[in-house]
Amino acid sequence: MEQNHWEGLDGLRAFAALGIVLMHVRANGAYEVPGFFYNTVIPSLTDFVFLFMAVSAFGLCSGYYERMCSGQIRMPVFYARRLQRLLPFFAVMVLLDIAVSPSRSALIEGFADLTLFHGLLPDPGAISVIGVGWFVGVTFVFYLCFPFFCYLLETRRRAWLAMAAAVLWNLAAVYYFQVRRTSFLYSGCYFLAGGLLYLYRREIAAVPALVWEVLAAAAVGLYYAVGGGSMPCLLVSAVLLAVGITCRSRLLCNPLTRFFSGISYEVYLSHMMVFRVLEKLHLTTLLGRGAASYVLTALLVLAGASVFSLAVQRLLRAAAHALQVRRGTAEGVKR
Repeated sequence: MEQNHWEGLDGLRAFAALGIVLMHVRANGAYEVPGFFYNTVIPSLTDFVFLFMAVSAFGLCSGYYERMCSGQIRMPVFYARRLQRLLPFFAVMVLLDIAVSPSRSALIEGFADLTLFHGLLPDPGAISVIGVGWFVGVTFVFYLCFPFFCYLLETRRRAWLAMAAAVLWNLAAVYYFQVRRTSFLYSGCYFLAGGLLYLYRREIAAVPALVWEVLAAAAVGLYYAVGGGSMPCLLVSAVLLAVGITCRSRLLCNPLTRFFSGISYEVYLSHMMVFRVLEKLHLTTLLGRGAASYVLTALLVLAGASVFSLAVQRLLRAAAHALQVRRGTAEGVKR
């Protein structure tokens, strides 16, 4: 039976979410911490959002590519499931943001967010209501394009041509159109990388995990040597995804990474809200502005976002169950 769950990807999602939390706490906390790790490595963790994209594409292909190509899943079912995954928690965050800071701009931007079509804007990152929500918009554009995405992956030759076109689009976006990283045309190559690696999943899995781990270390070294950029980031994302496909180590495959993988999307969306609450309570500088205060704040943000995510997940599941019961009762009455 074809494998559709890869344990190593749970670890990648968990570490990507943690990295983005660490990056945002540093960017917004004004801490004074010396050293290469704090001042170079942690800011670069913003690029973990592109690892999320590659992992998302690979995961979606694992669940739907074969069924999409064979016609075993109806389009309304596919889109309904994708909406159920993206929209409910995001809608809660958007409505909370509007309630806390109501304004005409917030209402317009909230409308854009709630339709999920804000990823089609030239710069969805310009929306301030749930600033990190640009990722949701770009991901939804990917979902809209997924049937065509499957067509592109139908043959490896076509998939490589599509990958080449996506890379050229990324370079044109950066150097000619001056399009920011929040644009789907900038980010498309990361989704295609995930799809391409799905096509080669068996060949990748046949290579010893140690080989991919060494290549990942080399790719990360190159990334820092050249000062980042979209192409080194693409290389790192692809090789880390290969590590996730082959790795069975306890570092990536353990109950803790499985737990955080399950709420990684929710933690990504809610962690800045938690940070602002801690900031208003003057807990972000409880130990001053040094490393200890930064670490404590990051732990509090991660813990707070996790608790909030689990609570909202439970409420949303209860609401969905109640709605199903009401629909079932209504259908029973009609009959």
